[in-house]
Amino acid sequence: MGNVFVKKPKVTEVDRAILTLKTQRRKLGQYQQQLEAVIDAEVKAAKELIAQKRKDRALIALKKKKTQEELLKTVDGWLVNVEQQLADIELASKQKAVFDSLKAGSNAIKAIQSEINIDDVQKLMDDTAEAKAYQEEINAVLHLSAEEEQEVMDEFEKLEEEMFVEDLPEAPVEPVTVDKQGEIIEEHLPNEKVDEIVLPDVPKTPVQVAGQSSTSEREKVLEEPMPA
Repeated sequence: MGNVFVKKPKVTEVDRAILTLKTQRRKLGQYQQQLEAVIDAEVKAAKELIAQKRKDRALIALKKKKTQEELLKTVDGWLVNVEQQLADIELASKQKAVFDSLKAGSNAIKAIQSEINIDDVQKLMDDTAEAKAYQEEINAVLHLSAEEEQEVMDEFEKLEEEMFVEDLPEAPVEPVTVDKQGEIIEEHLPNEKVDEIVLPDVPKTPVQVAGQSSTSEREKVLEEPMPA
């Protein structure tokens, strides 16, 4: 009886991607269980420390519990993403489309990691030949639209204006007095001597206005009876 050779199925990129995601899902699940166990242990420890009147230690345990809870939320989010990727891959009809998607995702991660670099920020502050070459490289990579270019320029001008205003000296503030009619009264410094204005005395007898005597005589004539 001859040997029967069974050809193994070819492992595709999709198969590798699914295997990787399932491995990640399993490890994340284990990590999730460990975090939950640590949280329970921190709660138990905090209760015991409170019973022992050790407030400082109890607070530390509760703070650690809070940190673990935040980390657990992050792990839950990762699990959701892995499950979603598995569903998308398993429902994909074309292997090439899935592979391109994975490749694009990998390239995006590499691009993000390359951008998170404090040294690159410092290069923009330097004035060396290497820094200038780096700036030219950044300008060549960043293809902004006309609208985006304008937004960048507007933001630059805004920052420049804010810095200019901060450097201006403060304007002196002088008190201003307003009278009852709304007129501004000029303020004088304490050391300033103001010349006194001497006004004439108000007359006590009525002052006759021009034209008034002729009018009174006319009225007197009108009041007298006509001679017979």
